[in-house]
Amino acid sequence: MTNTSHQIITAALAAAGPLALIAFGLMPESLLNRIGIRASRTGALISFTAFGSAMFAVVSLYCKGAADAQLPIAGAFNLGVYFDNLSAVLLVLVSFLLAVIARYSVNYLAGDPAQGRFTKWLCLTGGSVLAIVISGNLVQFALAWCATSLCLHQLLLFYPDRPGAVLAARKKFLISRLGDACMIGVIILVHDTFQTWNFSALFNAANELHKSALTTSSLEINAICFLLVAGAMLKSAQFPFHSWLPDTMETPTPVSALMHAGIINAGGFLIIRLNPLVTLSPAAMSTLALFGAFTALFASLVMLTHASVKRSLAFSTVAQMGFMMLECGLGAFGLAVLHLVAHALYKAHAFLSSGSIVSMAKSAWTPTEKPNAHPLTLAAAFATAIALALGCAWIFGVDWRHELALFTLGCAFAMALAYALWNLWSQSLNLKLAVFGGIFGGAIVAVYFALHRVFGQLIGQNEWVNSQLNTWPGIVLIATLLALFLLVLIVQTELPAWTNRPFFQAIYVHARNGFYFNTLANRFVAAVWPVNKSSEQK
Repeated sequence: MTNTSHQIITAALAAAGPLALIAFGLMPESLLNRIGIRASRTGALISFTAFGSAMFAVVSLYCKGAADAQLPIAGAFNLGVYFDNLSAVLLVLVSFLLAVIARYSVNYLAGDPAQGRFTKWLCLTGGSVLAIVISGNLVQFALAWCATSLCLHQLLLFYPDRPGAVLAARKKFLISRLGDACMIGVIILVHDTFQTWNFSALFNAANELHKSALTTSSLEINAICFLLVAGAMLKSAQFPFHSWLPDTMETPTPVSALMHAGIINAGGFLIIRLNPLVTLSPAAMSTLALFGAFTALFASLVMLTHASVKRSLAFSTVAQMGFMMLECGLGAFGLAVLHLVAHALYKAHAFLSSGSIVSMAKSAWTPTEKPNAHPLTLAAAFATAIALALGCAWIFGVDWRHELALFTLGCAFAMALAYALWNLWSQSLNLKLAVFGGIFGGAIVAVYFALHRVFGQLIGQNEWVNSQLNTWPGIVLIATLLALFLLVLIVQTELPAWTNRPFFQAIYVHARNGFYFNTLANRFVAAVWPVNKSSEQK
């Protein structure tokens, strides 16, 4: 069997799942509603079949290598499958989550008269996400990107008689169209600059530009990179376009799980997939890092003020996407893939089990009120965290002078670990427990560095990173990011002493309202697209 035949087989296995899901989703809605429970079970079966097909595609990839199959359609446009290690990781992840969510929805929506319609759009949405993962060219990627948004819109309007759901869906729809406009601009500029849309040819051309050191001389290339960054930020609910995500909580829980575990990662996947191209503009990368870091810290602060489980989880997703954008902006694409996989699995479980959170909280142990951080205790925790980070970095051969992205993220991780160690000591006042926490924290840091290497090699991470980090603007960027994370660490540790102060109580009220960005966005949407229940099809 020739290498071409093996590529075709691998591509066919990768494409089988998305095609089957889309084909089932194209069945008439009236028919599916008449056989609601059977339609839901069939959709779940097809989803599990798609997962099995993805696993066979991974085996074929491992045995015979990556696949790049193209089918000419018209002119420069082809339909194709680009299936490499990155595609394999995401294809298995998304198909697995879709299978679990589809099976969960069988019982969740049992008896609902529109269960067939729900299954239809769930399969179409899941199939579109999988189509993004295996797309062989930029136009195909953009079409699947847009289809995912349009299909998700139908799921967000599953209860069209709820004004809140309609407003949130429309807000998301308008923001997504801005993202689509960015992708259209990228398509036009990429073909004008590189005369191709195929990923393999595009990556080769971008790598040649890297080698020739002509990375920032072209206005067109900078425009492409900034449009890609803008599209990723719009897709992944980055500040100030984040408010639609927490508002989409009136949709069924399986939709929330799919949206927060799979669809929201599309922005990060866009940057990771096109990293040879995006890294041609260090300014665009630094912009992405700065906005991502601010989004992560902003959403984390707002999240702490919400008692609603699902709304708190939504702001958690915004924060996690912000941190992923930070990783991408710094050029740590291996860590971004690791973050994507871990967050998707965690958030799917969190939403699908959100109904039991209240009972779990009632039965859980509630710690007594802890004092504010003593400077020496906090300093000791911070020193311990830094020692663990530096020790593990030395073991894994990390050179901080040449891996500034990993240095920045490692410092942020050390601050988080310092807070965990201080929190453990201040609540228990048990030295043995604190020592155990330090050992466990060291193990986490070691795993962090090890998986950075594994995922970096898995996706074929090259030497193209954010080259601006080694310049004075890059140093200022890193210092700004670390100062923001340090500020959050100080605020967290001093919260017990500030809770009764009027200034803090006023800030709490503003944070509880998302600092009113959500209100402004709702007013804008209501002005340009007024909510009228009768206009939505029931």
